[in-house]
Amino acid sequence: MSEVGDGGPAVRRLAEWDEEDLVALAEEYETPLYVVDLDRVEENCVRLREAFPDADVRYAAKAHTGRDVLRTVREAGLGVECASAGEVERALAVGFPGDRVQYTAVNPPARDLDLVVERWREHPGLTVTVGAEDTVDRLRERGFDGRLCVRANPGVGAGHHEKVSTGANAKFGIPIERVADLATRWADEFDLVGVHAHAGSGISGEDLSAHRELVNRMGDLTREIESRVGPLEFVDVGGGFGVPYREDEPPLDLQAVAEATREALGAVDERGSADRRTASDDIGATLAIEPGRYVVADAGVLLTTVNTVKEARDATVVGVDAGMTTLLRPAMYDAYHAIANLSAAADTEEIDATVAGPICESADVLCEHRPLSRPERGDVLAVGNAGAYGYEMSSTYNSRPRPAEVALAGTTVRLARRRESLTDLTSLEQ
Repeated sequence: MSEVGDGGPAVRRLAEWDEEDLVALAEEYETPLYVVDLDRVEENCVRLREAFPDADVRYAAKAHTGRDVLRTVREAGLGVECASAGEVERALAVGFPGDRVQYTAVNPPARDLDLVVERWREHPGLTVTVGAEDTVDRLRERGFDGRLCVRANPGVGAGHHEKVSTGANAKFGIPIERVADLATRWADEFDLVGVHAHAGSGISGEDLSAHRELVNRMGDLTREIESRVGPLEFVDVGGGFGVPYREDEPPLDLQAVAEATREALGAVDERGSADRRTASDDIGATLAIEPGRYVVADAGVLLTTVNTVKEARDATVVGVDAGMTTLLRPAMYDAYHAIANLSAAADTEEIDATVAGPICESADVLCEHRPLSRPERGDVLAVGNAGAYGYEMSSTYNSRPRPAEVALAGTTVRLARRRESLTDLTSLEQ
């Protein structure tokens, strides 16, 4: 695997985690259990900053909002992009300064806007990104006249699943052909600092052409706005950089993505190569990107214990104590996650296994017809690449408490989030 500076290997596979350490964690903290490696989070931040040395790298907090992860990201020098008022609160609570926080409003509830405007009064450097004229009206009603970024819908999207392809979805942003006129008008009333677009989530090398087209369109939009109102502070082309969930998939060539982004934007090459200039390198705005999944996906695993082994007609059903309430991605997106039996000896025969959770839904499976070292009741299984949208999308459906999470940093192990109890589930009931 390739190396980038001090950023470690380009992707961390499930097989590279220490099996004995993971089993020990499962025994000490019980399962289901999320494990997040903060050193790996930092390595991924380093890799992004080295690939985009002159860009403003902002972590998309919705991938993992754990306090330890946010603090690690902040200490690594990244800003933070927040999709809700709750994420803004979390970011400020771990020490992100207001001028490193960007709130991207998507049909924001009134309570979100109330809280964000309140926090903006305390942290005037905070940036609010709007994707609808209505949102600007609602901000104006609340007395907001601060840093405004306009989200464009560029009409081109990409991503690992149709449910996360946002660039052409009408829900997200203002049609790009209308943005320049609106931004010009709003520049007289607000501090217009940037424009924004996002193609989707889980973008791979196959989607690079769509990403380039989005960036190209955003470059043209930026030049149009700057010709009217003067230089913008940034042009944010989103994130969505993918990670290889399958064992045989190559890691994303981040250097190639960075180069393609710079060229499509029409900006001067960030490494100072004069012959890489284009005819349109007149953008005053700084490039900004918003990686989320790339920062945390391979920094996390989910541990689960086998409770039932059942021979069915066409497969062996391996029942575990983690399900769609613990890790939703397989049920929601038909997503693939590598799974290994940590308790099995190296020479254990493999079987055709369907790993299923305890939820009363047929969709509650982590994998189907997957080779797996023959499990026994009590074995610990590990689910790879669970650091992004794992704990974040967990729920209490079927009145099942959410799992615990431990954070690793060097030789230190810390309980980052305790396991919910049944009392927690009923504590809000009147």
